[in-house]
Amino acid sequence: MLLEPSYSPWLILLACVIACAAAYAGLEMAERARRCQRPGTRNLWCWMGALSLSGGIWSAYFIVMLAYQTQVAIRHDLPTTLAALLCGFVPALLTLHLLVRKPRSLRLCAQVALCFGLAIVAMRYGGMSAMRSGASSYWQPWLLMLSVALPVACAFAAFLLELRSAERHAQRQGAVALLLGLAITLAHVAGLAALTLAVPMGTALLTQSAADGGQLALLVGCVTLLSLGIGLWAAWGDRAQEHKVREQLQVSTLISQLDLARASLQQVAQFDSLTELLNRQGLDEALGEKIQAHRQQGTPLAVMFLDIDHFKRINDSLGHAAGDEMLRVLAERINGVLRDKDVIARFGGDEFCVVASLIDNEEARHLAQRLLLRIKEPVVLDGRSIVMTSSIGISLFPKDGESCEELIKHADLALYQSKGSGRNNAQFFSTPLKTKASFELQLEEELRNALQQDRGLLLHYQPILDLDSGQVSKLEALVRWQHPQHGLLSPERFIGIAEANGFIAELDAWVLHRACRDLRLLAETGYPQLRVAVNCSALNLGRTDLPQEVRDALASSGVAAQRLELEVTENALMGNINLAADLLQQMRELGVSLSIDDFGTGYSSLAYLKRLPLDTLKIDRSFIQDVPTSRQDMEIIQAVIGMAHTLHLKVVAEGVETPQQLAFLREHGCDYLQGYLLSQPLPLLQLLEFLHQQPTSGEPLPRLSNCR
Repeated sequence: MLLEPSYSPWLILLACVIACAAAYAGLEMAERARRCQRPGTRNLWCWMGALSLSGGIWSAYFIVMLAYQTQVAIRHDLPTTLAALLCGFVPALLTLHLLVRKPRSLRLCAQVALCFGLAIVAMRYGGMSAMRSGASSYWQPWLLMLSVALPVACAFAAFLLELRSAERHAQRQGAVALLLGLAITLAHVAGLAALTLAVPMGTALLTQSAADGGQLALLVGCVTLLSLGIGLWAAWGDRAQEHKVREQLQVSTLISQLDLARASLQQVAQFDSLTELLNRQGLDEALGEKIQAHRQQGTPLAVMFLDIDHFKRINDSLGHAAGDEMLRVLAERINGVLRDKDVIARFGGDEFCVVASLIDNEEARHLAQRLLLRIKEPVVLDGRSIVMTSSIGISLFPKDGESCEELIKHADLALYQSKGSGRNNAQFFSTPLKTKASFELQLEEELRNALQQDRGLLLHYQPILDLDSGQVSKLEALVRWQHPQHGLLSPERFIGIAEANGFIAELDAWVLHRACRDLRLLAETGYPQLRVAVNCSALNLGRTDLPQEVRDALASSGVAAQRLELEVTENALMGNINLAADLLQQMRELGVSLSIDDFGTGYSSLAYLKRLPLDTLKIDRSFIQDVPTSRQDMEIIQAVIGMAHTLHLKVVAEGVETPQQLAFLREHGCDYLQGYLLSQPLPLLQLLEFLHQQPTSGEPLPRLSNCR
């Protein structure tokens, strides 16, 4: 007689829950083992995971068996049951070891699935072999094969999901655990479905109580879930500890990286990247330490500023790469002259600073001379041998200052004096230098304010006599500054300050506009034919907006361009002959006359005289003052006048002070006269009085000597 079994769906569901929990615990412990660095701890987690997995499989099987209800008494042999548990533990442990390697290929996924399926099959059929009853057992082959293949297929699908899924770790692990739990439960159910029990006809049948089986299943399930919960709690605690350790490691790594970054930034902040010398910030720290040490020892210290003379020509002619190479070579040479206890820094550009420990102050002079000689040695760049010179400014501690700021500032002032003394020399700081620098700084501020507020600046005009007509036909505008403390200052006192501090263009523009305005007033008072000559700074001549500025000045004053003459010096023209020629041509097209001032003191080249659109040539007063006593000067003047007339240029003689000079110039065909013999530079009102006293056209010249 065949027995017809029945199943409790709630117990099957409980078995599924336990199987899923066991699979999840096994996966979590495999993850813990995978992250462990120590082999002992890794093996411990593998064993705990294998116990959780095999225990869950066994519990699920036991609960499924309790859900299986038939009419005969069934019991289990204890030794065989324990042997079945052990048979399931071994493949479960192998499964955990493979999971620790984290499946990365289909082959490994298949290996893990086979081990997992083997654990289920060994546990199930080992447990079923421990069954004892009075019934005979028969197996259905196709269901038997299905119960073996089903867990392997489900496990392969689960581990393939682990391999291919892009979900987050928690979601992916939950899905894998669900598939594995279903594999365990379905395998157990399919195994029981393959079993058929039969008893002889007339055998007394029993009726089992489902309640008793349910209570036992619930007890087993609770104990198993509690065990799995303890294992998961340990795994999660280990994860939290690992996360904390990892955060501490990250913090330690970040701190190390910050230390490296700080050291790197300090290197960048204190060292020059081109020459690998200290920069300004690094020098300040080193100089402060040196000052403290020498203050305690009572010994002197020298701060030297070195500037490479005319270094810009290297960049302009050979390029910045060659300039950088030159700086590296010079840095090595300077460093080679110094001693180990000395400090060298590059301040930027072509400026270097040396801090030298001294025995006495005279030692600084000898060191400076050695530096000058070493720098002058030829340097080969791009196949060319180049000789560079330098200027050096020196300040001494404690004589010239006791702080970094004072010593560096005073060395810089001494360097300025060295450049002004012809370069290629060394100068020591002195108190007059500081006084002069303070005075010039004050003058700069006051001059800038005077220019911005249009207060204190004024124009004087020196008449220029036309020797042919005997009339004053032109004026030269000369700027003056009525300083509130220092009185009337000539241009020599403040033009250089304006050029050095970048507002010479504003000063030239003020002179141009004021001269045009005064020229209009002269026209309104009866002198419409007078022309005015305005000087143009060498720096201002390089500005491409100069023609527009001239155009605006003429337009705002309503003066014809033919009444304006622009004077430029030889050196200003030769600074950039191509640009200067273009600008002068543009102003010639406006109708403005052009003259070259201080002729003979610069290049005196006929080549540029022929190229430039000039109208007038002014002979510098240095050639006039020794006439008629200097035969050489007289011959030069004759040659200049002849050359200028050959080039169709008018000639103005500057600085004429004696009748003898006038007679000589008139005899040799000079066109115009300017100097104290005629008049000194006059303010506008005095100029009008002077003009009223001049003879009309055709009258003889007055005694010019009385006009001084």
